[in-house]
Amino acid sequence: MPELPEVEVTRLSFADRIAGGRIQAVRMGKPLRWPLGVEPASLVGRTVRGVRRRGKYLLVDLDRGVLLLHLGMSGSLRFAATMPEAALHDHFDLVTSKGVLRLNDPRRFGAVVFADGETAPEAAKLLGGLGVEPLGEDFGVPAFHAGLKRRKAPVKQVLLAGDLVVGVGNIYASEALFLAGIRPTLSAARISRPRAARLHAAVREVLARALEKGGSTLRDFSNAYGESGYFQLAAMVYDRSGQPCRVCGTPIRTIRQGQRATYFCPHCQKS
Repeated sequence: MPELPEVEVTRLSFADRIAGGRIQAVRMGKPLRWPLGVEPASLVGRTVRGVRRRGKYLLVDLDRGVLLLHLGMSGSLRFAATMPEAALHDHFDLVTSKGVLRLNDPRRFGAVVFADGETAPEAAKLLGGLGVEPLGEDFGVPAFHAGLKRRKAPVKQVLLAGDLVVGVGNIYASEALFLAGIRPTLSAARISRPRAARLHAAVREVLARALEKGGSTLRDFSNAYGESGYFQLAAMVYDRSGQPCRVCGTPIRTIRQGQRATYFCPHCQKS
């Protein structure tokens, strides 16, 4: 699943190019996770003001309303002056005077939803429960530590939940916990203030490095230019089960948490 860095990399790859474009047509393919919410033709004539990100959602601001895009498990966006005829897994085309934005999603867990504004019920339902942005100024150590102390669940599961801090998905949670030296099974409530500060810094560092490397391409992620990411090549633990730890040489272990694979070093992450 594309995580925060992949979504932000996608945004940066087309946001400036589509801004100012006037919508000329909207094409819908097979049904996605949620319905668009309006007749596609009603969007024709509106202008794209810009593109923002909230967690793993892209918000395409229009002069009237907003489109919320989610890439789901396997979705990707392309933006180009023209596009070939839609293929089997191309389920949404936003045709503008600046170019065509196309959503390709083989598993159709992605979505494009229209709302009159960010506070409208359709948008609030999707965005209302999201935590703070991990790379933003509002992500501070005191509030982060206080949030951890209120949760008895394993710390990795707390990071994935998205209500304390948003967008730290499976890859980057494993990497941040390794960098902070914290075992993923440790109860969040048992993490001290100094360790919370280390984890806070690790989350920021890992996500920043992932952005620099264009995100992670494990299967089919690419940005709106069609370019792959390279963070996975430098991963310390993720998807390295049985391989030696890059720090101590101990074989990396894998466990299942919440139906997701968790990777960690039993020596570097003792507790």
